[in-house]
Amino acid sequence: MSNPNVLTALPLPTGSNLVADETATGLSLSLEGLPLIQLQLTREPELLLQLHEGAAILDNRGVWAACYWLFARDPACQRVFWQLDEVPPAALLSALLVPTETVGQYRSERTLFWQLPQPWVGHSLTGCYPQQMVISGGKRHPLRPPKPRGEVYRRFDARLGAWISLRTVDIDEDLARFNRWQNSPRVASFWQEQGSLEQHRDYLGKLQDDPHTLTLIGCFDDQPFAYFEAYWAKEDRIAPFYDADDYDRGIHMLVGEENHRGPHKVASWLAALVHYLFLDDSRTRRVVAEPRADNAKMIGHMQGQGFHCEKEFDFPHKRAALMALGRERFFDRCSLA
Repeated sequence: MSNPNVLTALPLPTGSNLVADETATGLSLSLEGLPLIQLQLTREPELLLQLHEGAAILDNRGVWAACYWLFARDPACQRVFWQLDEVPPAALLSALLVPTETVGQYRSERTLFWQLPQPWVGHSLTGCYPQQMVISGGKRHPLRPPKPRGEVYRRFDARLGAWISLRTVDIDEDLARFNRWQNSPRVASFWQEQGSLEQHRDYLGKLQDDPHTLTLIGCFDDQPFAYFEAYWAKEDRIAPFYDADDYDRGIHMLVGEENHRGPHKVASWLAALVHYLFLDDSRTRRVVAEPRADNAKMIGHMQGQGFHCEKEFDFPHKRAALMALGRERFFDRCSLA
């Protein structure tokens, strides 16, 4: 497992590397050999950043890079302060920089930084999909946007020293591994979806055609290890069991590869999955799940990532625990690195 405190570079989803030279009193960042920002650091009583004397004019990329480096290197770092004569307007508009009561001083907050979509989701979010209420299956809910295809999320996990990414299911490519995973006794004991290749092709095909469910493959360093279903809770079977908001998302989770089990791996992929769903639509206030109530191990992993159990309830096929994680709680306690 990688130690963020000895990092010298962070790979970006764009294929480039953010390279740092950090000392007790200074921080220089470069991207693909080109200097981005040079800062003087004062670490007490709080981390204060100032442009190095003679440094180039500060731009939005430099602010973002400094925030990413400092927040990813140290998951305990909640905020940094800046002493600046001039600030890039884009940094203020995106909340990378927030004015303080002191003239010329600004702050960058971890909880705000990780809510910015780029570069983790690949494409800039220019706005939410417009809302129009519709009725399907007897349920009133917002019209859902077209489902994405391909990779939807990518981020380098500094603690694991590995890429975590999410892509949509390609039935032809993923059918055999999905079939193998579902027929594993460990997985089958909770999912109860054992079957043939054709049965699983039909299962995935129905979900692919269902506008309320997005099927995803989780990868570490581009190697598939897990299957996830992300659904809009309002039109799902879970909706009658709690006060579902129009933009709540729910998740089903399956780790198929034995070598990617363990608490440290769960912490990485579960945080990434929730992060993606909160970035996908800024109106999503809550992510929910309904594991079997006797799945103590999964419930424990979820609690470790900030979920809480609201109650237990009875589905027709299982006794379930309603696990919930609010947007505010996730970002206020955000431990992404």
